[in-house]
Amino acid sequence: MRDNNNFKRNDNKSGKSLGKVSGNSHRPARERGNSRDKGFDKPRDKESFDEEIEIPADSLAIEGRNAVVEAFRSGKTIDKLYVLDGCTDGAVSTIRREAKKAGTIVKFVSRERLDQISITGKHQGVIAFAAAYDYSEIEDIFAKAEAEGKAPFVLILDNIEDPHNLGAIIRSANVAGAHGVIIPKNRAVGLTATVAKTSAGALNYTPVVKVTNISKTIEDLKKRGMWFVCADMDGKPMYDLDLTGPIGLVIGNEGSGVSRLVREKCDMIASIPVNGEIESLNASVAAGVLAYEIVRQRRMKK
Repeated sequence: MRDNNNFKRNDNKSGKSLGKVSGNSHRPARERGNSRDKGFDKPRDKESFDEEIEIPADSLAIEGRNAVVEAFRSGKTIDKLYVLDGCTDGAVSTIRREAKKAGTIVKFVSRERLDQISITGKHQGVIAFAAAYDYSEIEDIFAKAEAEGKAPFVLILDNIEDPHNLGAIIRSANVAGAHGVIIPKNRAVGLTATVAKTSAGALNYTPVVKVTNISKTIEDLKKRGMWFVCADMDGKPMYDLDLTGPIGLVIGNEGSGVSRLVREKCDMIASIPVNGEIESLNASVAAGVLAYEIVRQRRMKK
């Protein structure tokens, strides 16, 4: 299983560093030398050992080996990379190579220092600081679809509150080939560290747009030729609906589902057939199932 990732937003607006996490400047020479004496690579070029961690203002912390690798490979600008001193296994070596290619400053620090700035305790020996995540625009979704030569496919989330659900939906959207995810500004979770962790790197590739009014956004997108289907257990079975062409899949709140106003804007209402005693699925699971029904129908139509 691939490692997940963790992002942390530093919201200091002063433009200054949030400070330094300082260690013991008199760390014993023997302790410093142990990892080097056992065949670990010595820092070179922009690499160095440093017990002080400077956290850039308004920055995004990316934790975990897979998350950091994906951030580098997606082209995200990484300002600083902190690596557990003495850790030079395959995955970390790959990260260091990516950092060298990108010209990123690499600092080796103790586990204690990494633990102090980690928000989950699962940094896996690497924490990178990048420019804070920016939300995309609607036009970015259409541009992505046009670049791929495909009809737009977007997921619209109506007041999803659980960050794990949002992260999982963004991940499913990316794997299913959706061109973006749209979320509301109010009464819903935004892009938190937990969301980023659960997305497993998908935030680096999937446009996420935040809008003021979901209903109005659907109206505007309809004018551009899109059709909308919302998930509801009282709808028609998803197999009986035509889910091809430019389409938006609307997923509702974990408890109340799709709101009445948003539901009225949708062209179709789709249900997922269930065969057990439980009548409904988790929001993120339902999103994944319906997204792949859209993928299936698109492939069948070719």
